[in-house]
Amino acid sequence: MFRRPLLVPFLALAVALAAHGAEDPLARYDRVVVEPAKTSIYVGSVTMAFSPALRKKGIYEADYSAKVFPFFFMNEKGKLFLEAPDDALRRLARGETVDFTGRGVNADGKERRFEGRAVPADAATGKLKVRAIVSKRIELVFNTTYRFGPEAK
Repeated sequence: MFRRPLLVPFLALAVALAAHGAEDPLARYDRVVVEPAKTSIYVGSVTMAFSPALRKKGIYEADYSAKVFPFFFMNEKGKLFLEAPDDALRRLARGETVDFTGRGVNADGKERRFEGRAVPADAATGKLKVRAIVSKRIELVFNTTYRFGPEAK
């Protein structure tokens, strides 16, 4: 009789610990913040900003906006989709450099190809080099930083 009341809390604790241990180790990579970046063009500059990217089914999705100075009529907004397989995130966590690809679709439906390289400083932060391929002859290169985690705002 004395054993039964102790057994229930013990089993509840064991289930809670098992559930905590079964948590997805890659869950901390479900959200990433990329800082705004700026690059020069022939007679001006382009500033690229991204919303926090959320990872679903191995793909980060974010909104982007590009502001072209002084050619404001070339500004654009759209959605960005970057491939982020589990293996790439594990490599980042180990401190390895990772190349990535993706695509952007602007508000007019025109697609842009994106490529880049992430160089981790630690498991949660690092540097990014992002290439936006605008056309066969125009490629914009942005250098910025990233930060993973739910606290990334």
